Amino acid sequence: MHLVIGGNGFLGSHLVRRLLDDGQQVRVLTRASSDLRTLGGLDVEHVTGDLFDAAAVDAAMDGCATVYHCAVDTRAWLTDPAPLYRTNVEALRSVLDVAARRDLNRFVFTSTLATIGRGDRRSVVDETQAFNWPDSAPHYVRARVAGETLALSYAADGRVPVTAMCVANTYGSGDWAPTPHGAFVAAAALGKLPFTVRGMRTESVGIDDAAAALALAAAHGRVGERYIVAERYLDLGEVVAAAASAVDRDPPRLVLHKPTLYLAGAAGSAFAALTGRPQKLSLDSVRLMHAFPPMRHAKAERELGWQPRPVLDAIADGARFWRDLAASRRR
Repeated sequence: MHLVIGGNGFLGSHLVRRLLDDGQQVRVLTRASSDLRTLGGLDVEHVTGDLFDAAAVDAAMDGCATVYHCAVDTRAWLTDPAPLYRTNVEALRSVLDVAARRDLNRFVFTSTLATIGRGDRRSVVDETQAFNWPDSAPHYVRARVAGETLALSYAADGRVPVTAMCVANTYGSGDWAPTPHGAFVAAAALGKLPFTVRGMRTESVGIDDAAAALALAAAHGRVGERYIVAERYLDLGEVVAAAASAVDRDPPRLVLHKPTLYLAGAAGSAFAALTGRPQKLSLDSVRLMHAFPPMRHAKAERELGWQPRPVLDAIADGARFWRDLAASRRR
């Protein structure tokens, strides 16, 4: 039995489908308030509970050899960072404490490429590059770094067999929320994006390939190690163009560059400070669009046998998902 904590999320739900396709039995742990449409029609066992509820987490782990932790708060735009630390650090600690009392084969932890350090401007980095920019990192990044450090400390102490997966921006179908980067795909596919963006580059990966990497890590990953899960270093303008092309739309003619986006982010942050209402477009969210260097994913290929397909194909899948969803709603 495999347990997926946060199995209703974008990555978690694709992981559930991957495990089912592999013939595995799957249990998911979700909150009572969780949106479960991503799991509709799937033959999975459900356990409802909060991550701080040790009894519920323990019941969910009962009989499971492998646990995948996909419960993450990605709201980088929050003006109050407390929820980021609560979910990404303290709730994780609560889950790990329960896992430490279980005899697990593997605890696959969903981390982020944000925990990989920066090299010089010409460097392509890998998993050996320790995080090295705490003073300028936004709270979202600091919370994710703290979470990964915590998880790997349980592996170092021999308490939980943790393998950390440093996942890039994920694209593909079923991004219902959507994710902040997926929102550009949705808007481009629906013809609702008034501008495109250039000069904002980050690592990206297809959602099905990210799920495959997590499944492979359970079988082949080394305890205490982290693996970069990324396929290509993409400019956001390339993402928008691929999404528009997939549904036979022209990309927006208006092009915004980095300085303009920073002005917009500053305006969003100022508005949030005045009103107390968080804005998705903020200085922190703009910084995260280009904060990370290009990265090598050779370790995942070599040790896990991971072979991702081009992420541009996954972006096209995401665009067609939004086109088809809009068409079904019009019927």
